[in-house]
Amino acid sequence: MTWFIVFIAAFFEVFWVIGLKHAENPFQWAGTFVCIAVSFYLMILAAKNLPVGTVYAVFVGLGTAGTVIAEMVFFGEPFKLSKMILIGILLIGVVGLKLVSDEKKEGETS
Repeated sequence: MTWFIVFIAAFFEVFWVIGLKHAENPFQWAGTFVCIAVSFYLMILAAKNLPVGTVYAVFVGLGTAGTVIAEMVFFGEPFKLSKMILIGILLIGVVGLKLVSDEKKEGETS
C-alpha cells in the first residue's frame, strides 16, 4: 500500500511540474499549487514506512519519466529515441530500488 502512495505522489508531481511551465491563469496556478501540496504530503506519508532515500528516488524518477512522456504526448515535445532509452534505464533503476527496499514492519523504527 505504501508503494501505491509513492506512485500517486509521482502522478501529482507530473501535474505540478507541467503546471510550472504551462500555467497561465490563476485557476491553473491554483491547481499547480494543490498538486505540489498533495504530492509532497503523500511522499512524506510514504517516507514514514519506507527508506527516505528510496522514496525520494522513486518519486523523482517516476515524476521525471512521466513529465517527459507527458510533454511529448500533450505538448508536442519531439520524440527522441535517446530520451526514451534513458527513461527506460531510469525506470529500471526505480524498479530495482523498489525491489531491494522492504516496507518496515508495524512498530519497527529502522
